[in-house]
Amino acid sequence: MKLSVNIDHVATLREARGGIEPDPVHAAVLAELAGANGIVAHLREDRRHINDRDVRALREIVTTKFDLEMAATPEIIAIALETLPDMVTLVPEKRQELTTEGGLNVADNEELYTRIVDTFHERGISVSLFIEPDLAQIEASARTGADMVELHTGMYAEARNIDEASHQLRRLEHGAANAAEAGLLVKAGHGLSLKNVSPITTIPEIREVSIGHALIGHAVFVGIDAAVKAYLAALR
Repeated sequence: MKLSVNIDHVATLREARGGIEPDPVHAAVLAELAGANGIVAHLREDRRHINDRDVRALREIVTTKFDLEMAATPEIIAIALETLPDMVTLVPEKRQELTTEGGLNVADNEELYTRIVDTFHERGISVSLFIEPDLAQIEASARTGADMVELHTGMYAEARNIDEASHQLRRLEHGAANAAEAGLLVKAGHGLSLKNVSPITTIPEIREVSIGHALIGHAVFVGIDAAVKAYLAALR
């Protein structure tokens, strides 16, 4: 299972003082040197952490895979088409949320997402859709022509007891199997940490996880190199 490291919250720390340090681009280099298989950054409309300069610098620096998370808005789409990341992950976005709260509603907006997927494919950019592990969303995602789905693991990560966690893990197992059967590559992410990621590794269709907040939080104590290696060991 591959590990993509989301470096948003290095930028969050930078923005707390409004300066230039710590630099998320530096964090991306350290994560790659430690063995990360990809770098993820979310360019939000309000630029609360990652900014335009970061995206352009990451495109120049990242040597593994640069995944730009983004809302499907004209402004951000234009930036993605200009900078040409290796892939984009389309996510829902609300200004007032602290973090992404759920998956895209692809089923009710299939025509829109099909057009967007086609636009990115014309420029050679792969597309992932961040969705709930529900059959309707998976089938709609496949019909858009997307390359991959990222299954939202937030409900699993936030489970309050073993029974609830087991239920959410079964949803992810079924969702991953359905997505793979539909011809989609499968990734998972949101709220994953060293405490809860191991069961995700037992789902064979999930080939990659995207981890940010918990990994960067761990890196505060042990450094990015050690944090990335700890997560890689957990995935193995």
